[in-house]
Amino acid sequence: MGYFSDYINAGLDPKALQAERSKQLAQISTIRKRAVLVMAADIGKGRSPISIDAKDLTPLKDQLSSLDGEAIDLLLETPGGSGETAEDIVKLLRRKYKHVGVIVPGTAKSAGTIMAMAADEILMEPVSALGPIDAQILWQGKVFSAGALIEKVEKIKEEVRATKELNKAYIPILQSVSPGELQNAENALEFAKILVRDWLVQYKFKDWNTHRSSSVAVTAEEKKQRAADVAASLCDHTKWKTHGRSIHIEDLRAMRLDITDYTEQAPLCEAIQRYYALLQLTFESPIYKIFETPTSRIVRIDAKAAAAAAPVNVNTVGAVEVAVKCNKCAAQNLVAAVFSKDAPVPADRIRWPLGDQLQCPKCKHVQDISKARKQIEAQIGKRIN
Repeated sequence: MGYFSDYINAGLDPKALQAERSKQLAQISTIRKRAVLVMAADIGKGRSPISIDAKDLTPLKDQLSSLDGEAIDLLLETPGGSGETAEDIVKLLRRKYKHVGVIVPGTAKSAGTIMAMAADEILMEPVSALGPIDAQILWQGKVFSAGALIEKVEKIKEEVRATKELNKAYIPILQSVSPGELQNAENALEFAKILVRDWLVQYKFKDWNTHRSSSVAVTAEEKKQRAADVAASLCDHTKWKTHGRSIHIEDLRAMRLDITDYTEQAPLCEAIQRYYALLQLTFESPIYKIFETPTSRIVRIDAKAAAAAAPVNVNTVGAVEVAVKCNKCAAQNLVAAVFSKDAPVPADRIRWPLGDQLQCPKCKHVQDISKARKQIEAQIGKRIN
């Protein structure tokens, strides 16, 4: 029987579930002899803001403040998101740590893959998945692959050059694509490739000194070329076909990237797989994002789901962040629930309002969030201040 089934059968309550997650993270930290930080989103909760975005920086900085040492492992579970925020997160980690590992027990797609390419070491198992980094752009109200859009326009150009005439069926497409949109698509693709190329050279390849087959010294130009080849492959829409395609260990090794298969290290494998099973059980609650270390955590929960659900495992150490969607303008507002009058609230968060009447900063609409308060207080056993 697997770990997931074991934990289901154990019937862990939220407090025990949290304690067991902490235990397994501490085990990973001990085995790896370094700090460990989790940045995880429930990929199945697509209606919640699960993507990587600028609002993730505050809880990440908060959790990093309690960690010491010169090395860290980032355990990552994400569908992707903002490439610009991924760059900011990497810089945040790199300013503090000399060595960064990225552990992917499940999925780290798109911007998550970009972040993994900034690691000195990438740890996965055979079922773990990274993904293509071909940028996604908004075009005609829908999200498209930048590479697919550019590819389509280029095919039209090639057909016109070959036939000396334009198929009338292409006219609506060409009329709807401006030169600026094409340039934005090309810039988005180039941005992802540049990040991956530069980070691979600076970090992943920094200790690649000799060729395994010949023991001949590796030149700086060879490192740059290998990095450029990897970046181009990860960004190749014609190769992967869809942005959601899974890229596994064997695919990455075919690109001549060294990947650590942690299943070959039994104690580490057990700790990671146990933690990941606990993470999935935690996400069966209204929690949709977790930032945690072995000793502290910040979670985000969906306020509407929390009001209708059974008690959920929320943070008893740091803060509880509740995502409240404005009923009028649909803005996502992060409300911080703290349990001490002296507890600080980050400047970009809203402190829990008096009388549970939340005023949207964007449109000034006021809505009642008392049901979410009752849910959180029932779980914590303390009153929100």
